[in-house]
Amino acid sequence: MTDLAAALSILTATLDRLKLPYAIGGSLASSSRGVWRATNDVDIVAALPEALASQVSATLGSDWYADANAMRDAIRAGRAFNVIHIPTSYKFDLFPATNEFHAIQLQRASRIAVTLPGGTVDCSVTTAEDILLAKLRWYADGGEVSERQWRDIIGILAANRALDFEYINLWAARLGVSRLLTKALLDRAKE
Repeated sequence: MTDLAAALSILTATLDRLKLPYAIGGSLASSSRGVWRATNDVDIVAALPEALASQVSATLGSDWYADANAMRDAIRAGRAFNVIHIPTSYKFDLFPATNEFHAIQLQRASRIAVTLPGGTVDCSVTTAEDILLAKLRWYADGGEVSERQWRDIIGILAANRALDFEYINLWAARLGVSRLLTKALLDRAKE
């Protein structure tokens, strides 16, 4: 098992043990649901109550940078925080589930074997539809300039021909990314 797979396995086992709903998102999810690409960190949406920050930190143990006070502050403010597996230096960005879209991502996520170079980890991953929507939102929030995010979006569309477009269109409108979705579908058609 690679270092990333080992670190991810420890973190997801901790979240599972504490019965905290989570879903892998970001580039690892788009790689799992679309076209593989290397990533420097792992994004995770998690329903982590502020009161359990100390328990998460303690359960992860001394091999992790997981500052309970920083977690509580971030959860209270509704912003992401990170934990780092010290032996491997892998960083995991945890996004507290603070809105309706986060909640639906957690409800719809499914457990799959995430294949990493040299190992696999069985964990909860956002659906192809939800990672597509999240990537569209991140692309918009980033000023619509990230070629890497756009390639991820096109990769998800190309690898998943049976997407639920009724669901995607509903949430694209709610998230304000309908125009970008149309553009992505046109770009995919050119491929």
